[in-house]
Amino acid sequence: MKQTRTIRAFLAALVAAVALAGPTAAGQAQDDWCARERWGSDREGACEVRELTVMPGAGMLTVDAAPNGGITVAGSPRGDVLVRARIVATAETEQRAREILDAVRVESSAERIHAEGPTSLPRRESWHVSYDLAVPPQSSLSLNTTNGGINIRDVEGRLEFRTVNGGVKLSGLAGDVRGRTSNGGVDVDLDGPTWNGNGLDVETSNGGVRLRIPDGYSARLETGTVNGGFNIDFPVTVQGRMDRELKVDLGSGGPLIRVRTNNGGVRVSRR
Repeated sequence: MKQTRTIRAFLAALVAAVALAGPTAAGQAQDDWCARERWGSDREGACEVRELTVMPGAGMLTVDAAPNGGITVAGSPRGDVLVRARIVATAETEQRAREILDAVRVESSAERIHAEGPTSLPRRESWHVSYDLAVPPQSSLSLNTTNGGINIRDVEGRLEFRTVNGGVKLSGLAGDVRGRTSNGGVDVDLDGPTWNGNGLDVETSNGGVRLRIPDGYSARLETGTVNGGFNIDFPVTVQGRMDRELKVDLGSGGPLIRVRTNNGGVRVSRR
């Protein structure tokens, strides 16, 4: 597992290095990320990607993208935290959108990353910031947003996250990981022979769950749904019914892997 994470971390660092290699590469990355944004046919918009670095502190780093930004985090062999912030502003004219965008500030420290900008805007004017972070592989993070997805990969540490309207994707994680979404699916990829750390506890109120588990994996698995279908594509030995809920020791058991939904289907499969 450590070798796999090392390879992934190296590839993540290589991607980051290419993005920072020069004006052409950085400009292309900005164009690609901004091109994904849509502000509607009745409004104009402006988009900009800003890059900054933060030296990690001894405690937990909080990333706040509320209310309307997404957060992506990837482990990297860097000694610092590379932050790419995509700022988007909309208004009735492109000039006004640019004025709003220019007034947005991305504030950063070893404890918190967030944005501040114009308040009390007219109904047809808005701004939001999404974040893409490359962090040391061992990091403690708290990620928060309201309307946006959360994606974390190749990080080991104390990880907390919460969103209201957005999906969650987790892969290659370890440590003590806990998170919630109210309206969005949960997609989890486990790796290695077992979980390294206290465990994983993730839940959604309204959304499907997809959990992929390596062959031969050892853990205490708990998953289920209140309203939705349930499917597991490999044999397990359990007592009682297995139509909506599964609690079972995989392999020789181990840390708790808990992934649940209230309203949505559950699919558990081998990788």
